[in-house]
Order: sequence, then structure tokens, then C-alpha cells
Amino acid sequence: YGSEKLITSLLPVIDSLEQALQAAESANDETIKSSKEGIELTLKLFADALTKANVVQLNPIGEAFDPNQHEAMSMQDAPNELPGSVIMVFQKGYVLNGRVIRPARVVVAKGQFIKVDKEV
Repeated sequence: YGSEKLITSLLPVIDSLEQALQAAESANDETIKSSKEGIELTLKLFADALTKANVVQLNPIGEAFDPNQHEAMSMQDAPNELPGSVIMVFQKGYVLNGRVIRPARVVVAKGQFIKVDKEV
């Protein structure tokens, strides 16, 4: 619990690096494209440091929506996806030592939800 506050304060840094990498991938400017490798390396170093601190990244695309790990930002029609599955991630979530410190912000597929009764 002691490191949670520090890690939570660093998560926006990794978000910014990921956004910079996305921008560099779509840019036409050669200067920006050449900095892509540096951004990728910095992001990898940062992710490795978080892994060493027992932080796990949540990137739940294709998984069933779980309110304990995900925050639904919206729902969209997605005829080729299972209802209730995550179809897009706005912001990745993070787990520290098995406890969610930031839920993933996601878009969930609309559709008919089917309640399944489990009998033991």
C-alpha cells in the first residue's frame, strides 16, 4: 500500500508516452518518426520498472466487461462482438499486488445480455 500513491502518480506519465507513440506512428514528419524509437524504448523501460514493482497493466480488449476491473465509458453497437465484451480501451488500467489501483476505461459492446444460472 505504501507504493500505491507513488505508482498512481506515475501512471499519467506512461499514458502520455503511449499517446506520444500513437501520434508518432501516424505523423508524416521525419523528425517525429525518428523520435518514435526513443519513445518506444522509454515506454519499455517504464513498463519494465512497473513490472518489477508488481504492477500489471490491464488492456482488456475482447474480454468480458468486469466492473471490478473496468470503468465503462460508453456502449456501442458491435454486431461482430459478444454483448458485454470490451471493444475499445480509452485508458489502460493497472493492478498492484492483485488490487486494482486504476480501472481500465473502456467501451462495451451493446446487445442482449443473457443471464446464466449456474447450478452446482
